[in-house]
Amino acid sequence: MMLSTVISQLCEGMVTSIEIFLLTLLFSIPLGLLIAAGRMSNFKPLQWLMKIYISIMRGTPLMLQLIVVFFGPYYIFGMTLSPDYRMIAVIIAFSINYAAYFAE
Repeated sequence: MMLSTVISQLCEGMVTSIEIFLLTLLFSIPLGLLIAAGRMSNFKPLQWLMKIYISIMRGTPLMLQLIVVFFGPYYIFGMTLSPDYRMIAVIIAFSINYAAYFAE
């Protein structure tokens, strides 16, 4: 394999990683703020619900959450998913995971 091919693939991977990072921040910080506000609410059922959400999201491995978000729509609802759904699934899973960490 040529060095130029390896470098171009590494650059493509870096761009994808930066996209995932930026989109995860864009969605997880506002969601984390909403969850934190719900956690500090005076409405007890909302506090309880947010506490459970945080416990589940922080207590399960990110890889498991990725698998559930990626394969869940197909196995639960029978939806056919496009190849572009991979990136969407990654952004959703990372965002809901990191929102729980930001809320804490």
